[in-house]
Amino acid sequence: MTTARIAPLQALPLDQLRRRSSTKWRAYPDDVLPLFVAETDFPLAAPITARLRDAVELGDTGYTPPDPGIRDAFVAYAQRRFGWTVQPSRVRWTCDVMMGVVEILRAVIAPGDRVVVTPPVYPPFFDCVEEAGGVNERVPLIDVDGAWSLDLEGIDAALAGGARAVLLCNPHNPTGSVHSRRALVRLAEIAAAHGAVVVSDEIHAPLVQPGIDYTPFLTASPLAAEVGYAVTSASKAYNLAGLKCAVMVTGSEKTAAVIRALPDEVEWRTGLFGAMAGVAAWDPASDEWLDALLVAIDENRHLLRRLLEEHLPQSRYRVPEAGFLAWVDLRDLGWGDDPAGRILREARVALNHGSTFGTEGRGHVRFNLGCSPEVLTEAVHRIASLVRR
Repeated sequence: MTTARIAPLQALPLDQLRRRSSTKWRAYPDDVLPLFVAETDFPLAAPITARLRDAVELGDTGYTPPDPGIRDAFVAYAQRRFGWTVQPSRVRWTCDVMMGVVEILRAVIAPGDRVVVTPPVYPPFFDCVEEAGGVNERVPLIDVDGAWSLDLEGIDAALAGGARAVLLCNPHNPTGSVHSRRALVRLAEIAAAHGAVVVSDEIHAPLVQPGIDYTPFLTASPLAAEVGYAVTSASKAYNLAGLKCAVMVTGSEKTAAVIRALPDEVEWRTGLFGAMAGVAAWDPASDEWLDALLVAIDENRHLLRRLLEEHLPQSRYRVPEAGFLAWVDLRDLGWGDDPAGRILREARVALNHGSTFGTEGRGHVRFNLGCSPEVLTEAVHRIASLVRR
């Protein structure tokens, strides 16, 4: 993709967005700018809108069929966007990524087994490990030469000590970092050496910026294909979270057998509209929309850097490599462990509370960059006004 030739996708105006009934627009009063939950403010890709409109007009709102087309759509998409060859027989679908993670963990660990998580990380990871009967074992990310990295020595020690699985976020949320192929190869070696598995949440993969090398975990090495499970969805990139559809992918016959043995109900939970929208999202006709979205996010991630440098120079921010979420360290402002609380109360900007991502998130906030430059600018100006006071 050549971003210089692509115009950025334009966000919808605020008065139109406030007519939406989703969490982002109903959790707070209208005087609050919502930059928290991972929903974006853009119109849907035209092929998705057309597919859903046709379904509504037909009254096509029944049960999800045995083969809703999502498997073949993902296989083609993975090849086209990531150069990843996926065997169709190694794909199943379910309601959403976290449900897929829970069901896989239930199948591969015993109650009470420890599962490695790498905070700061997506808050539902902690709950999903417990829902699956596991116990969270925290091995935080480490700072290596100014970049977030997996603590591979720490993960090795945790697995050597009895942990049975690693719950990977690839790309990582909330830092927006993309794990290197070398790190993933080593992670697979560590897991294999201890008879453990890796479950990789790859929902942010379509949102890796051009020029950044992204490696789906199952493609990192033959060992990764043997020990790994991937779960992903069109929901994050294409703003389809409410429609409920995800895919579970494996890279070997051994792991595929685990997925095939999951109860049929795991697949039945897939939303019909989610499957329809996912097929349309992963169609080549939606690629131009995604490329324009990436340009819009790219502009916003650098706009945030400039705004913070000018108005909140005490903050620390690393421009994310993937996704539309930004992890910002506000500890030097002296606003305590939960700066998002004060920002909401006094600046009327809703950000994610850093501590929900693990204790490593104290004093941090997560911004949602999936908005217009004007909204992002206004949000930072409001926050900066607290410093001027």
